[in-house]
Amino acid sequence: MLRVSKLTDYATVVMTCLVGTGERVTSAQVVAERTRLEAPTVSKLLKQLAQAGLVVSTRGSNGGYRLARAPAEITIGDIVEAMEGPFGMTECSLQGGQCELEPWCSVRVNWRRINQAIADALESVTLADMTAPPAPRRPAIPLRVAAP
Repeated sequence: MLRVSKLTDYATVVMTCLVGTGERVTSAQVVAERTRLEAPTVSKLLKQLAQAGLVVSTRGSNGGYRLARAPAEITIGDIVEAMEGPFGMTECSLQGGQCELEPWCSVRVNWRRINQAIADALESVTLADMTAPPAPRRPAIPLRVAAP
C-alpha cells in the first residue's frame, strides 16, 4: 500500500493551519492547540518545514512561524519532499545504478511513468486547494423505473 508517513500527514495539517494565520507569525504552541497535535511534534515538524524553506521562523518573545510563500505556491509535493525526501516509488525511479537487475529490467520504464504520474498529482494540489471549502455535492438524480 502506498502511504505517506504520519509525520507527513501531520505536516500537511500544520501547513494548512498556518494558511489560516495569513502573514501573522504564530507560535508552535498555538499551532499545536489549533491542530490538536502534541506540541513537541509540532515543533519538530515546523523545524523540518523551515529547513525546507516552506515556513519562515522568527525568533524572540513575539516569534513563531509563518508560510514562506503564498498558499497557492506551495504544493503537497513540496511538503512530501520536505518530510520524506525526493519522491520515488522504486529504487530506480529516482536514480539509475541502484539495482543489479537494471540492465535487464523490463518494467523500469513503466515504474518511472507511474512515479511521474504520482509526483505530478502531488504537485498539482496546493495548500490553497487543501483549505478551500469542498465543492457542493449535487444531489443524485433518481432513476426512473418503467412500470411493468
